[in-house]
Amino acid sequence: MSKDKESQAKESLKDQVEETLDQAIEDVENQEASAEAEEEQLSEEEKLKQEVEKEKDKFLRLFAEFENYKRRTSKERIELFKTAGQEVMQSMLPVLDDFDRALVEIQKTEDKNLLTGVELISNKLRETLKSKGLEPIAVKAGDKFDADLHEAITQIPAPDKKMKGKIVDVVEKGYTLGEKIIRYPKVVTGK
Repeated sequence: MSKDKESQAKESLKDQVEETLDQAIEDVENQEASAEAEEEQLSEEEKLKQEVEKEKDKFLRLFAEFENYKRRTSKERIELFKTAGQEVMQSMLPVLDDFDRALVEIQKTEDKNLLTGVELISNKLRETLKSKGLEPIAVKAGDKFDADLHEAITQIPAPDKKMKGKIVDVVEKGYTLGEKIIRYPKVVTGK
């Protein structure tokens, strides 16, 4: 008998599920039919207005996308010019270092005309590079060492307690191009 009750309960539940499914299908069909009826009721003018709105939206999106493209390519072009200049500037840095070393050695001689000529050429080269955005990074002995701005090549015992953690000597000058550091100054720090 319990099997009969169980089987009847299953049948009853099955019938309820089928009725619910049938009702849901009927509701969906009614909604689709009412949506079709609404579409038919829309006048030709309203359909055209909707199409115009869709096209207008499509146009505005396309226009915005094009403006973003123009802005992005312009920014990329500027970056390309900056990086092209950066390579030339970086290749000129050893020449500036050589001028500095030459000036130090020429100052030891007694030939003042030679010194004046080399200084003029050096100044002209520096001014030309400066006009293109190259600037030396101002670093001197006694400045506080900053790992973000300086490259420490070695540490030596500090000559006095005040020089601990500070720059003792500048081995190679650093340079910026615009706001970007293209060569970090190489320094010796005190420990």
